[in-house]
Amino acid sequence: MLTELSPESQQIVQNLRRFVDREVIPVASKMEHDNEYPFTLVEQMKEMGLFGILIPREYGGLGLDYVTYAAITEELSRGWMSLGGIINSHYVVAHAINEFGTADQKQRFLPDMAAGQRRACICMTEPNAGSDLQAIELAATRDGDRYLLNGTKMFVTNGRHGNLYLVLAKTDKAAKPPYRGMSTFVVEKGVPGFTIGRDVEKLGYKGVDTVVLHFEDAQVEARNLLEGVEGRGFGHVMSGIEVGRINTAARAVGLAQAAFEDAIRYAQQRHAFGVPIAQHQAIQFKLADMATQIEAARLLTYQAAAVKDRGVRSDKEAGMAKLFATEVAGFVSLEAMRIHGGYGYTKDMRVERYYRDAPFMMIAEGTNEVQRLVIARALLREYAEGAGS
Repeated sequence: MLTELSPESQQIVQNLRRFVDREVIPVASKMEHDNEYPFTLVEQMKEMGLFGILIPREYGGLGLDYVTYAAITEELSRGWMSLGGIINSHYVVAHAINEFGTADQKQRFLPDMAAGQRRACICMTEPNAGSDLQAIELAATRDGDRYLLNGTKMFVTNGRHGNLYLVLAKTDKAAKPPYRGMSTFVVEKGVPGFTIGRDVEKLGYKGVDTVVLHFEDAQVEARNLLEGVEGRGFGHVMSGIEVGRINTAARAVGLAQAAFEDAIRYAQQRHAFGVPIAQHQAIQFKLADMATQIEAARLLTYQAAAVKDRGVRSDKEAGMAKLFATEVAGFVSLEAMRIHGGYGYTKDMRVERYYRDAPFMMIAEGTNEVQRLVIARALLREYAEGAGS
């Protein structure tokens, strides 16, 4: 797929590949086992401009396309899936601000986001509202030239080490349907009434902070209401989630590629019955299926990114990519473990990390069951009776 990228984008991806091979892969497993936040790697990512990939050049970003973003996310995640997560919510928020923010909001936030000085988090999920976002309870009440936010958000990636939060809230609890009463706010770290709660312990996806956030009459300036208009928040986050699903699909491809590379390398080194296990047909079939599914997942992911680049609705394509690629990551990571045999079940091998990380992506950015609903609804719109006649 690198042949589809511009020369500039190809160079960026190739440089990133070298960075991943030299700086990320040698330290990722230990940092992941220790659940250590990758401060040094994040600083290097800042220097490489990775927090400004999708931010327009007028605000100090690189102004690159979504296909390049997918390729960059894949490479980062080939080294360590958590690094792809650190930039994910950052770009969901950057997209929302760039697409819907006022001129003042863009000028105040995007330049620092492009430099990585502000790293952003998307705050949607609540204890009683996950896939059903219209069920959120966090409320925002107008109080003069500010809003007071009350409620709790959870599963917030980058919540502790980030410093800019896009918070989905209800400004009109009586609205019917509920999404019409939802708004988004850009909340800066340190505002009165906003506190960071406990870290969420996870099976995988370690090294990146996932926290609970508390809002108790949290004071947010009215000028931080995204777009400056109440009632449009649901649309803001839905558009951003398309970006998040492309990221998650690309992360899944990167993880699957890493698992495949480890497996095929091991299969050529490990001997059984007098020959490398790669010469056994049972292993060859596994490798063939793994490689084929990875390539299909990659093509779906880049196709979804290309649709997003055209500026049209991409919920179907992003949903398909996210659904298929994450299921492939689960399949490939398990097959890689089986090829490694008993060693694959130990922490001495990277495949156990891939196996623990893969399920997260089937759940993140809308579960894969939700993706099937999104895809089906898009197909029903597309093939509505009489459409195109």
